Amino acid sequence: MPLTAYRRALPLLRIPFSVYLMPVFWFGLSALREPFSPWRAAGVFVVLHLLAYPASNGYNSYYDRDEGSIGGLRRPPKVSRELLHLVWLFDVLAVVGAGLLSLWFAALVAVYLLVSKAYSYEGIRLKKYPLLSTVVVVVFQGAYTFLMTQVGVAAGSAQLSAPDNLVLALVSSLFLCGSYPLTQVYQHEEDARCGDRTLSMRLGIRGTFVFAGLALAAGAALLAATYLYRQEERHLLLFLVATGPVVFLFGQWARAVWQQEAAADFDHTMRMNQVSSLCMSVAFALMLLW
Repeated sequence: MPLTAYRRALPLLRIPFSVYLMPVFWFGLSALREPFSPWRAAGVFVVLHLLAYPASNGYNSYYDRDEGSIGGLRRPPKVSRELLHLVWLFDVLAVVGAGLLSLWFAALVAVYLLVSKAYSYEGIRLKKYPLLSTVVVVVFQGAYTFLMTQVGVAAGSAQLSAPDNLVLALVSSLFLCGSYPLTQVYQHEEDARCGDRTLSMRLGIRGTFVFAGLALAAGAALLAATYLYRQEERHLLLFLVATGPVVFLFGQWARAVWQQEAAADFDHTMRMNQVSSLCMSVAFALMLLW
């Protein structure tokens, strides 16, 4: 019986959903100009995407107790105490695994996990505050994770603090700033039931798309300028080609929403997440190979 309960709780860690955060990992690696160990990179990937992110997802699910669709799950199972046990286990494994790579990386992972708890925990619940929660998410899932990935593969302090590297870290946060409200656009009723006021609720459905478009365009413009500054024109070309389908899909979705707001639903959101994550991950991975 206990094992069955843990198996029921496991989907709420939403491990496949962690794939949507892969672009920041690949982006951080592609920005490095000095070689690094592929084995360390693989270790960082496991710690972040198979342990830390699922732990954060599970903790969020435990306190949200969603009854409707959530990221990666159309029909989430009931929340149980076993889910919290899995979260603590994944937390410990993430910090210990990170410690095997470096103590600095372990410390950064621990801070990330604590902040993600504050986002959801009912006694703090940053999620209730639309602007504060947005800042926390775009910083910690963007620039912070970008630099944390580089620390995990033992990038030197000169690389980490280089102005162009810090600008690219900012770009990752701008991309998150655009994509994050889109993940909330179909959950207005569920969030209102929980007493949360998300940024998407404040902006409205159409306003969410306008805000997302402006933030994504700003990130793309800054990325293009930085690649040109670094004389990485081929990287820019790769990015433009790979993200063409994302721009097309976003435009089609926005057009559908303008005609009928019901198009801002779970299926369209997940499709947008899948296509953008895949395209951007491919672009940054190809930059690494190049």
